[in-house]
Amino acid sequence: MGEVVTTIPTIGFNVESVKYGQLTFDVWDLGGQTSIRPYWRSYYANTAAVIFVIDSTDIERLEIAADELRSMLNEDELRDAALLVFANKQDQPGAQGAGEISEALKLGELRDRNWSIVACSCIDGKGINEGMDWLSQTVSSEA
Repeated sequence: MGEVVTTIPTIGFNVESVKYGQLTFDVWDLGGQTSIRPYWRSYYANTAAVIFVIDSTDIERLEIAADELRSMLNEDELRDAALLVFANKQDQPGAQGAGEISEALKLGELRDRNWSIVACSCIDGKGINEGMDWLSQTVSSEA
């Protein structure tokens, strides 16, 4: 299993390089606060993939997350970007499964885009390698 990293919520953005398998990803971790979402598009150029992390226990905000994801994916700079959705917090009571999250985000309606959703827990690392394996293979095959 990959390294489990403890983080705090991102304020603004963080940038780091992450090596996974044979690939090195330049990762822009963009905070999700409402006030900075309009600035996300400043970071879309040359993006090969988007990792969208969902709190699977926060049922009330799934519709907002779906709207933000759809808006983001409609940007020209992201038209060819692969999408990996991590349905996080699967270790918590009341967490929606990957199928339910996929339905709420309307992922089945995505056309002409490689996408995957993976149930995970960032606390114990379950599902992270599965998602990153998919992402690594997808980005490698599209390069």
